[in-house]
Amino acid sequence: MRRPPKKPTISHLILKNKLNIAVLGGGSWATALVKILSENKRKVGWYIRNPINADFVKKHHHNPNYLSAARLKTKRLEISSDLNQVVSQADVLVIAIPSAFLSQELEKLTESFDDKIIFSAVKGVVPESMLIVGEHFNTKFNVPMEKIGVILGPSHAEEIAMERLSYLTVACMNKKLAKAIAAMLKTQYIRTTISNDIVGTEYASMLKNIYAIASGIAHSLGYGDNFQSVLMSNAIREMKRFIKDVYKMKRNINNSAYLGDLLVTGYSVFSRNRTFGSMIGKGYTVKAAQMEMRMVAEGYYATQSAKMINQNYSTRVPIIDAVFSILYLEKKPERVFKKLVKQLD
Repeated sequence: MRRPPKKPTISHLILKNKLNIAVLGGGSWATALVKILSENKRKVGWYIRNPINADFVKKHHHNPNYLSAARLKTKRLEISSDLNQVVSQADVLVIAIPSAFLSQELEKLTESFDDKIIFSAVKGVVPESMLIVGEHFNTKFNVPMEKIGVILGPSHAEEIAMERLSYLTVACMNKKLAKAIAAMLKTQYIRTTISNDIVGTEYASMLKNIYAIASGIAHSLGYGDNFQSVLMSNAIREMKRFIKDVYKMKRNINNSAYLGDLLVTGYSVFSRNRTFGSMIGKGYTVKAAQMEMRMVAEGYYATQSAKMINQNYSTRVPIIDAVFSILYLEKKPERVFKKLVKQLD
């Protein structure tokens, strides 16, 4: 009796460059990643929740709601609004669903994550578990940490759509796997680097959205560039303290994955979190700002998550505390920032 052929191992698939990859999510960052991956002449699975949007992309070769000017190579895409179908056909799943809605989407899943590689492109904490996405998959779905990674900037989806030179960091404990994913993402306008600090980089990608909200609030309150420079220099030190207390390891906080991502999110006109903060500083309520933006500002959810996580560490985080007071305690931004400026140096 003939034995059934052995299933190829992850190491073998990496070696042969035959990893099947899929992106879960239909937003701007998911669209940007799909654009990059499909330009590398590979088949890419793509889960788009709304079947009408999925059909539109297939027919018109662009996303109707996000980065609509970016033309997509749909012949290289296997688009579906069936989550289980997309997951079943992939070895690598790139998660690009906003953290606030991730658990809700995963409830649809009947396929197993056994033998799957998970790379998070999400910038936030899963509210239901209060864990960053990598830790969430490890704890809730028993995905080994060696098969979990993170894809992060510094880069905005909008500039990737315009094919402006951008940099991506791929973090994973498995160096071979990190290099394989980095190679998939490398194009003429995308440069990649790898890191082994999966936890630290993922926390950094969450925290920088909070600091971008602070930057936006400051801008609308009339604080100028001089103050913004002080705010950002304090933010990177605050980030360093927070991450060090949560997950201590050797890291250079001035690297692009930390400081670079903070700067582009804090200063760029494309930053939805800075835009959200700017609206709050102008007097919008949280609900009104969210409705007008029609996009998720993940820093809003990250602020509450960071505040709750820090209850276990009591790290000095005056900027996070200030943003939390404004967003969740409905304190007046003017009064909060008058107190904050006395705590910065």
